[in-house]
Amino acid sequence: MKSYRKELWFELPTRRGFVNITPEVQKCVVESGVKEGLVLVNAMHITASVFINDDESGLHHDFEVWLEKLAPEKPYSQYRHNGFEDNADAHLKRTIMGREVVVAITNGQLDFGPWEQIFYGEFDGKRRKRVLVKIIGE
Repeated sequence: MKSYRKELWFELPTRRGFVNITPEVQKCVVESGVKEGLVLVNAMHITASVFINDDESGLHHDFEVWLEKLAPEKPYSQYRHNGFEDNADAHLKRTIMGREVVVAITNGQLDFGPWEQIFYGEFDGKRRKRVLVKIIGE
C-alpha cells in the first residue's frame, strides 16, 4: 500500500472566505500514484474548515449569512473566549462546517457525486494556515 502526505498552505486577505481546493487535491492524487484508495483532507487550524459542497456563488453567500446568524462575529463581548483574541465566532463556525473530508479515489480520480467539490473555509483569516492531504491506497 502507498502512503502520501502533503500540506497545502492558504492565506486569505479577508477574515472569512471559501476556496475551491479540488484542483490542488486532485494534483496530490496524481502525485501520489494511487489509483484506488482514499484521500483525507483536513484543516490543521481550529478556525478553518474543509467541507464538500457545490461551487456556486449564491450558495457561498448563503453560507456566510447563515453562519453569521448562528455565530455572529460582533459584539466580541458576547463570547467568554474573546479576550486575548476576538475569534470565538470563528471556532464556532469551524465546528458547524467541519474539520475534514474523506473522498474515494477510483481510477486515479476523485470519486465525487454530482456537483461535489472540496472547499477550504476560512473564518479567521489574514494569516497563513495549512490543510493536510493524506492519501493511502494502491
